[in-house]
Amino acid sequence: MTSEPLPELADLRDRLLNHPLYPAVNDLPRLQIFMREHVFAVWDFMTLLKRLQQVVTCCNVPWLPKSDPTSARFILEIVLGEECDEDGQGGYASHFDLYLQSMHEVGADAGPIESFVEALSAGGSADAGLKSAAVLDSTQEFVRFTLDVAINGPPHAVAAAFFYGREDVIPDMFSRLIPSLESQGRQVDRLRHYLRRHIELDGDSHGPLAQRLLNRLCGDDPGRRREALEVARLALEHRIRLWDGIRAAIAG
Repeated sequence: MTSEPLPELADLRDRLLNHPLYPAVNDLPRLQIFMREHVFAVWDFMTLLKRLQQVVTCCNVPWLPKSDPTSARFILEIVLGEECDEDGQGGYASHFDLYLQSMHEVGADAGPIESFVEALSAGGSADAGLKSAAVLDSTQEFVRFTLDVAINGPPHAVAAAFFYGREDVIPDMFSRLIPSLESQGRQVDRLRHYLRRHIELDGDSHGPLAQRLLNRLCGDDPGRRREALEVARLALEHRIRLWDGIRAAIAG
Protein backbone atom coordinates (compact mmCIF):
# COMPACT_ATOMS: atom_id res chain seq x y z
CA MET A 1 0.00 0.00 0.00
CA THR A 2 1.07 3.63 -0.44
CA SER A 3 2.45 5.68 2.41
CA GLU A 4 0.65 8.28 4.48
CA PRO A 5 -0.32 11.37 2.43
CA LEU A 6 1.93 14.41 2.65
CA PRO A 7 0.70 16.89 5.29
CA GLU A 8 0.75 19.65 2.67
CA LEU A 9 -1.79 17.71 0.60
CA ALA A 10 -3.92 16.30 3.42
CA ASP A 11 -6.69 18.91 3.20
CA LEU A 12 -7.07 18.61 -0.58
CA ARG A 13 -7.00 14.84 -0.40
CA ASP A 14 -9.66 14.88 2.33
CA ARG A 15 -11.89 17.20 0.27
CA LEU A 16 -11.55 14.92 -2.73
CA LEU A 17 -12.27 11.69 -0.87
CA ASN A 18 -15.24 13.18 0.98
CA HIS A 19 -16.73 14.91 -2.04
CA PRO A 20 -20.55 14.85 -2.22
CA LEU A 21 -20.38 13.41 -5.74
CA TYR A 22 -19.92 9.78 -4.65
CA PRO A 23 -23.27 9.25 -2.87
CA ALA A 24 -25.00 11.43 -5.48
CA VAL A 25 -24.33 8.91 -8.27
CA ASN A 26 -27.32 6.94 -7.03
CA ASP A 27 -29.43 6.18 -10.10
CA LEU A 28 -28.93 5.24 -13.74
CA PRO A 29 -29.32 8.72 -15.33
CA ARG A 30 -26.80 10.17 -12.88
CA LEU A 31 -24.37 7.30 -13.48
CA GLN A 32 -24.65 7.91 -17.22
CA ILE A 33 -23.76 11.60 -16.81
CA PHE A 34 -20.87 10.71 -14.51
CA MET A 35 -19.42 8.24 -16.99
CA ARG A 36 -19.84 10.58 -19.98
CA GLU A 37 -17.53 13.06 -18.25
CA HIS A 38 -15.24 10.77 -16.25
CA VAL A 39 -14.16 8.77 -19.31
CA PHE A 40 -12.02 11.74 -20.35
CA ALA A 41 -10.02 11.31 -17.14
CA VAL A 42 -9.68 7.62 -17.97
CA TRP A 43 -8.28 8.58 -21.37
CA ASP A 44 -5.86 11.28 -20.22
CA PHE A 45 -4.48 9.01 -17.50
CA MET A 46 -2.74 7.18 -20.32
CA THR A 47 -1.06 10.37 -21.55
CA LEU A 48 0.73 10.72 -18.23
CA LEU A 49 1.67 7.07 -18.24
CA LYS A 50 2.99 7.14 -21.80
CA ARG A 51 5.09 10.26 -21.14
CA LEU A 52 6.70 8.47 -18.20
CA GLN A 53 7.31 5.43 -20.39
CA GLN A 54 9.07 7.68 -22.92
CA VAL A 55 11.23 9.17 -20.16
CA VAL A 56 12.46 6.00 -18.47
CA THR A 57 12.42 3.50 -21.35
CA CYS A 58 13.49 3.61 -24.99
CA CYS A 59 10.53 3.64 -27.39
CA ASN A 60 12.64 4.49 -30.45
CA VAL A 61 14.13 2.41 -33.25
CA PRO A 62 16.99 1.63 -33.15
CA TRP A 63 16.77 0.82 -29.46
CA LEU A 64 19.27 2.34 -27.06
CA PRO A 65 19.81 1.27 -23.45
CA LYS A 66 18.59 3.49 -20.64
CA SER A 67 20.65 4.17 -17.54
CA ASP A 68 17.94 3.27 -14.99
CA PRO A 69 16.44 -0.18 -15.65
CA THR A 70 14.81 -0.12 -12.21
CA SER A 71 12.61 2.83 -13.20
CA ALA A 72 11.93 1.16 -16.54
CA ARG A 73 10.73 -1.94 -14.71
CA PHE A 74 8.44 0.15 -12.50
CA ILE A 75 6.73 1.88 -15.41
CA LEU A 76 6.47 -1.17 -17.65
CA GLU A 77 4.72 -3.12 -14.90
CA ILE A 78 2.15 -0.33 -14.72
CA VAL A 79 1.82 -0.19 -18.52
CA LEU A 80 1.18 -3.93 -18.62
CA GLY A 81 -1.71 -3.62 -16.20
CA GLU A 82 -3.22 -0.49 -17.74
CA GLU A 83 -2.88 -1.15 -21.46
CA CYS A 84 -3.56 -4.89 -21.66
CA ASP A 85 -5.14 -6.04 -18.41
CA GLU A 86 -7.25 -9.17 -17.96
CA ASP A 87 -10.73 -8.23 -19.11
CA GLY A 88 -12.61 -10.62 -16.83
CA GLN A 89 -13.90 -12.57 -19.84
CA GLY A 90 -10.83 -14.61 -20.71
CA GLY A 91 -9.14 -11.94 -22.83
CA TYR A 92 -7.25 -8.68 -22.48
CA ALA A 93 -8.14 -5.02 -22.82
CA SER A 94 -6.87 -1.60 -21.87
CA HIS A 95 -8.62 0.02 -18.94
CA PHE A 96 -9.87 2.67 -21.34
CA ASP A 97 -11.53 -0.02 -23.46
CA LEU A 98 -12.97 -1.64 -20.34
CA TYR A 99 -14.51 1.70 -19.40
CA LEU A 100 -16.01 2.14 -22.87
CA GLN A 101 -17.54 -1.32 -22.58
CA SER A 102 -18.98 -0.26 -19.23
CA MET A 103 -20.47 2.87 -20.77
CA HIS A 104 -22.21 0.89 -23.49
CA GLU A 105 -23.44 -1.58 -20.88
CA VAL A 106 -25.27 1.11 -18.89
CA GLY A 107 -26.32 3.22 -21.87
CA ALA A 108 -24.00 6.16 -21.12
CA ASP A 109 -23.30 8.55 -23.98
CA ALA A 110 -19.90 7.54 -25.39
CA GLY A 111 -20.31 9.85 -28.38
CA PRO A 112 -18.18 12.72 -27.01
CA ILE A 113 -15.14 10.59 -26.11
CA GLU A 114 -15.40 8.48 -29.27
CA SER A 115 -15.58 11.55 -31.52
CA PHE A 116 -12.68 13.10 -29.58
CA VAL A 117 -10.50 10.02 -30.11
CA GLU A 118 -11.51 9.85 -33.77
CA ALA A 119 -10.49 13.49 -34.23
CA LEU A 120 -7.09 12.80 -32.66
CA SER A 121 -6.65 9.72 -34.84
CA ALA A 122 -7.31 11.87 -37.91
CA GLY A 123 -4.52 14.25 -36.90
CA GLY A 124 -6.58 16.89 -35.13
CA SER A 125 -5.39 18.70 -32.03
CA ALA A 126 -6.56 17.77 -28.56
CA ASP A 127 -7.61 21.37 -27.91
CA ALA A 128 -9.82 21.49 -30.99
CA GLY A 129 -11.27 18.10 -30.12
CA LEU A 130 -12.14 19.25 -26.62
CA LYS A 131 -13.78 22.41 -27.89
CA SER A 132 -16.07 20.40 -30.15
CA ALA A 133 -16.84 17.72 -27.55
CA ALA A 134 -20.21 17.97 -25.84
CA VAL A 135 -18.78 17.83 -22.33
CA LEU A 136 -18.58 20.15 -19.35
CA ASP A 137 -16.11 23.04 -19.19
CA SER A 138 -14.67 21.55 -16.00
CA THR A 139 -13.97 18.30 -17.84
CA GLN A 140 -12.19 20.16 -20.63
CA GLU A 141 -10.16 22.12 -18.08
CA PHE A 142 -9.13 18.89 -16.35
CA VAL A 143 -7.89 17.32 -19.59
CA ARG A 144 -6.04 20.46 -20.66
CA PHE A 145 -4.18 20.53 -17.36
CA THR A 146 -3.25 16.86 -17.71
CA LEU A 147 -2.02 17.31 -21.27
CA ASP A 148 0.01 20.38 -20.35
CA VAL A 149 1.80 18.47 -17.59
CA ALA A 150 2.28 15.38 -19.74
CA ILE A 151 3.65 17.28 -22.74
CA ASN A 152 5.52 20.19 -21.15
CA GLY A 153 6.32 19.14 -17.58
CA PRO A 154 9.72 17.81 -16.47
CA PRO A 155 9.72 14.09 -15.61
CA HIS A 156 9.42 14.57 -11.85
CA ALA A 157 6.37 16.83 -12.36
CA VAL A 158 4.69 14.24 -14.59
CA ALA A 159 5.42 11.56 -11.99
CA ALA A 160 3.93 13.78 -9.26
CA ALA A 161 0.68 14.26 -11.21
CA PHE A 162 0.61 10.54 -11.92
CA PHE A 163 1.19 9.43 -8.34
CA TYR A 164 -0.54 12.05 -6.19
CA GLY A 165 -3.29 12.91 -8.68
CA ARG A 166 -4.04 9.36 -9.82
CA GLU A 167 -2.50 6.22 -8.36
CA ASP A 168 -2.50 7.37 -4.74
CA VAL A 169 -6.16 8.46 -4.64
CA ILE A 170 -7.90 6.24 -7.20
CA PRO A 171 -8.37 3.21 -4.90
CA ASP A 172 -10.06 5.34 -2.24
CA MET A 173 -12.12 7.30 -4.79
CA PHE A 174 -13.38 4.21 -6.56
CA SER A 175 -14.12 2.43 -3.28
CA ARG A 176 -16.56 5.24 -2.53
CA LEU A 177 -18.40 4.63 -5.81
CA ILE A 178 -18.91 0.88 -5.34
CA PRO A 179 -21.83 1.23 -2.84
CA SER A 180 -23.74 3.44 -5.29
CA LEU A 181 -23.44 0.77 -7.97
CA GLU A 182 -25.12 -1.82 -5.82
CA SER A 183 -28.35 0.19 -5.96
CA GLN A 184 -28.44 0.41 -9.75
CA GLY A 185 -31.37 -1.34 -11.34
CA ARG A 186 -29.36 -2.43 -14.35
CA GLN A 187 -26.34 -4.56 -15.15
CA VAL A 188 -23.09 -2.85 -14.16
CA ASP A 189 -20.81 -5.88 -14.23
CA ARG A 190 -18.23 -4.33 -16.59
CA LEU A 191 -18.03 -1.12 -14.57
CA ARG A 192 -17.76 -3.04 -11.32
CA HIS A 193 -14.92 -5.10 -12.82
CA TYR A 194 -13.16 -1.91 -13.99
CA LEU A 195 -13.42 -0.23 -10.59
CA ARG A 196 -12.33 -3.29 -8.65
CA ARG A 197 -9.33 -3.89 -10.92
CA HIS A 198 -8.18 -0.33 -10.28
CA ILE A 199 -8.72 -0.67 -6.56
CA GLU A 200 -6.68 -3.89 -6.50
CA LEU A 201 -3.88 -2.90 -8.87
CA ASP A 202 -3.41 0.70 -7.77
CA GLY A 203 -3.62 -0.05 -4.07
CA ASP A 204 -1.43 -3.15 -4.03
CA SER A 205 1.00 -2.58 -6.91
CA HIS A 206 0.73 0.45 -9.16
CA GLY A 207 0.51 3.03 -6.39
CA PRO A 208 3.70 1.90 -4.63
CA LEU A 209 5.51 1.57 -7.98
CA ALA A 210 4.47 5.09 -9.01
CA GLN A 211 5.65 6.46 -5.68
CA ARG A 212 9.03 4.76 -6.02
CA LEU A 213 9.39 6.14 -9.53
CA LEU A 214 8.59 9.66 -8.31
CA ASN A 215 11.18 9.33 -5.54
CA ARG A 216 13.82 8.19 -8.02
CA LEU A 217 13.07 11.07 -10.41
CA CYS A 218 13.19 13.66 -7.62
CA GLY A 219 16.21 12.17 -5.89
CA ASP A 220 17.61 14.43 -3.18
CA ASP A 221 16.96 17.61 -5.14
CA PRO A 222 14.86 19.98 -2.97
CA GLY A 223 13.86 22.03 -6.03
CA ARG A 224 12.39 18.99 -7.72
CA ARG A 225 10.59 18.07 -4.52
CA ARG A 226 9.01 21.53 -4.34
CA GLU A 227 7.96 21.41 -7.98
CA ALA A 228 6.50 17.92 -7.53
CA LEU A 229 4.49 19.10 -4.53
CA GLU A 230 3.08 22.07 -6.47
CA VAL A 231 2.02 19.89 -9.40
CA ALA A 232 0.47 17.40 -6.97
CA ARG A 233 -1.53 20.23 -5.41
CA LEU A 234 -2.75 21.42 -8.81
CA ALA A 235 -3.67 17.88 -9.85
CA LEU A 236 -5.85 17.39 -6.78
CA GLU A 237 -7.46 20.82 -7.22
CA HIS A 238 -8.35 20.02 -10.84
CA ARG A 239 -9.86 16.68 -9.82
CA ILE A 240 -12.00 18.41 -7.21
CA ARG A 241 -13.21 20.90 -9.86
CA LEU A 242 -13.95 17.99 -12.19
CA TRP A 243 -16.06 16.38 -9.47
CA ASP A 244 -17.72 19.76 -8.73
CA GLY A 245 -18.75 20.09 -12.35
CA ILE A 246 -20.19 16.60 -12.56
CA ARG A 247 -21.99 17.03 -9.23
CA ALA A 248 -23.64 20.21 -10.48
CA ALA A 249 -24.63 18.53 -13.75
CA ILE A 250 -26.32 15.55 -12.13
CA ALA A 251 -28.09 17.80 -9.63
CA GLY A 252 -29.82 19.47 -12.57
